[in-house]
Amino acid sequence: MDLQDSRDRVVVIVGRPNVGKSAIFNRLAGKRASIVHAESGVTRDRLMREVEWNDQRFELVDTGGIAYLQGETDNDIIQSAMQRQVETALESAAVAILVVDLHSGILPMDRDVAARLRACNCRTIVAANKADAPQHDNLSGDCESLGFPVFPVSALHDRGFGDLMPAVVDALPEAENTSSADPIRVAIVGRPNVGKSSYINRLLRSDRVIVSDVPGTTRDTVDIPFTIGSGPQARHYILSDTAGMRRVGKIDNAVERFSLFRAEQAIEHCHVAVLVLDATQGPTQQDKKIAALINKHNRGCLILVNKWDLSETTQRQYAPEVQYAMPFMGHCPIVFASAESGFNIRRTIEGIDHVSAQTRMHLPTGVLNRCILNGQERVRAQVKKGKRLRVYYSTQVDDNPIRIRIYVNDPRVVQPEYRRYLERCIREWFGLEGAPIMLLFSARRPPRREADGR
Repeated sequence: MDLQDSRDRVVVIVGRPNVGKSAIFNRLAGKRASIVHAESGVTRDRLMREVEWNDQRFELVDTGGIAYLQGETDNDIIQSAMQRQVETALESAAVAILVVDLHSGILPMDRDVAARLRACNCRTIVAANKADAPQHDNLSGDCESLGFPVFPVSALHDRGFGDLMPAVVDALPEAENTSSADPIRVAIVGRPNVGKSSYINRLLRSDRVIVSDVPGTTRDTVDIPFTIGSGPQARHYILSDTAGMRRVGKIDNAVERFSLFRAEQAIEHCHVAVLVLDATQGPTQQDKKIAALINKHNRGCLILVNKWDLSETTQRQYAPEVQYAMPFMGHCPIVFASAESGFNIRRTIEGIDHVSAQTRMHLPTGVLNRCILNGQERVRAQVKKGKRLRVYYSTQVDDNPIRIRIYVNDPRVVQPEYRRYLERCIREWFGLEGAPIMLLFSARRPPRREADGR
């Protein structure tokens, strides 16, 4: 089998430092900037993100610059780590975008990167960056000496990507769309009368769900097919409108108790839960309990603050209130919208699609191990019972929720705060907004040299 055929739909951006790799990554991946987060720092640039271009979805990976030549001795730990990051990122990549500086011309380091790409048999396309004006495009001729297709682009002015990206997408392997046979289940949950059914009606532009100002109108879970995107990679969903979840102490009849049970079932069996809050009331204790239920079942989550047209506060004021009320959901995106006026309803669709993609993210094993190793180097685990935690190897074993198996010297010395720290490290590298992460620690015998004390 051809090596190219065995690779994933992963595109890696590589190149020497200061040629604009991260700017290109942000230009291609920064389509969801309107989604905010309750937790400070969550919106920082990511190493990896799902990107959609003309209905084609793929994973885009940013890497650090390769700053030394072949044959040179590298004594810089940071540069060595960055080099390993590039190598591990290329292990499963189908396409590499080699970024060069159009105005600097081709330097020896650019040729070094090109040689590394040829050695790994990765399909490569050159992005000659900083072609800020049409007259700069003619400067790209020198880049053809690298032996790869060349496209002049400008990350600053968003030029040239209309020519570059079709070439990238055409080089990707065929995608497998499992959502057509197994639709992604989305549960719309929240307290009574926060506007769940109104939101679905606005979303679907129909009246297929009964809407009323009387709390408790929806007595049972209603499933509605829904599709996002078009073509063979369109994602297929089933939206579940659930009954309002009141406090157990206020439930006074069997019908309402059954409705609560069905709503809890919808959370347990969904892939993504949309937690609807009332913007006029702020996060309540019951909202926190529903969020805890979503967290308990390890479901992906988008927080939808409805009735925003009636709010007397600002998004910057409201988001910290969500963080304070439910800090364990700080990784979840927040969209402020109004089912009544239609404000930001499109953003909620993007938010659902984004969280769904995050929960199904496949983390390349090499990059994942580099991430956790970097975390270990930055912060060492504390000694417990005379032993310090050591991580040998990590791999993702499942998605939705994302389960990561981490092989260590002794799972019994894993401390909760260090577990949370490793989760933060993973989110720093991969984002995973709204996606739960389950870290599974298993014992493994140390490598032979370590066991022998050598």
